Amino acid sequence: MPTKVCVLGAGSWGTAMAAMCAQRVPTVLWARRPELSAAMQTNGRNLDYLPELALPEGLVSTSSLAEAVEGAGVVVMAVPSHGFRAVLGEAAPDLPSGAPLVSLTKGVEQGTLARMTEVIAAVAPAHPYAVLTGPNLVGEIVAGYPTASVVAATDAGLAVELQELFSTGAFRVYTNPDVVGCELGGALKNVVAIAAGVSDGLGFGDNTRAALITRGVAELTRLGVALGGQPMTFGGLTGMGDLVATCISRRSRNRWVGEQLARGRPLAEIVGGTRMVAEGVRTSTAVVQLAASVGVEMPIADQVVAVLDGVTPAAEVVAALMGRMMKAELHGLN
Repeated sequence: MPTKVCVLGAGSWGTAMAAMCAQRVPTVLWARRPELSAAMQTNGRNLDYLPELALPEGLVSTSSLAEAVEGAGVVVMAVPSHGFRAVLGEAAPDLPSGAPLVSLTKGVEQGTLARMTEVIAAVAPAHPYAVLTGPNLVGEIVAGYPTASVVAATDAGLAVELQELFSTGAFRVYTNPDVVGCELGGALKNVVAIAAGVSDGLGFGDNTRAALITRGVAELTRLGVALGGQPMTFGGLTGMGDLVATCISRRSRNRWVGEQLARGRPLAEIVGGTRMVAEGVRTSTAVVQLAASVGVEMPIADQVVAVLDGVTPAAEVVAALMGRMMKAELHGLN
């Protein structure tokens, strides 16, 4: 067990993770905005992102990256994909030697099309890395509902150490050596969740949602395997499990974005009206570009990008998918 954990990123998931870790080991939570860090110290809550959670007394917040990472045995990255590289680059000179970096971020970097662990390898190559991912809706974790997740690392020993660190009586953590598959499952499901939200917003029912989820698994499996992931991973917690939770939950940010698009709200208004980050909005284009780079069909992702870019009205998405050429169900999977 490390003597200190540092969590970089004081959004809802970063705050919840820091609170869980602080129950077992001294933990520091870094917030980019000094006023947020100060408010958490004063109020004992993150009123901007997770007001319902009373923070443990032992949890320290700071806006200084150097102070946050000093002496940390594990550094958890809870920064959105669009800021991940910059924050890690700023923290890198002060990272304790050999401290493992754990990504909670479910996204693909725009431009480079890199997964977050690939960003870690580029920016902090001397540090081992892992991914914590799965069907982890923050509100339910905070409420203490039983939840399962996966820590993925190629180093089996590191995976077991992190499994012990993150596991609680209500948060069960499994290990998986398939970092590529686990990371891609977490990123790609957000794109399908936007499509599920569009379906909900248009008033379609459970049959439509079930079809989108199932075909979404087919899409993320095709691309994930093409990029080096293991097929079984996409039927597990970081594939099917995370996809189901994100597509059906009223707490899902990405599903909510799709629902609002279907109701006619402009994307800029939807995104600008909330502090929360819906990773699928930024990841969708990168996913389509990744698919094109390896020649993989992603019809659902293609339609999501068309809606986000304003090319196709949300009301036409389902018709476009239903009108595609007839195929065998296992097309592209064998």
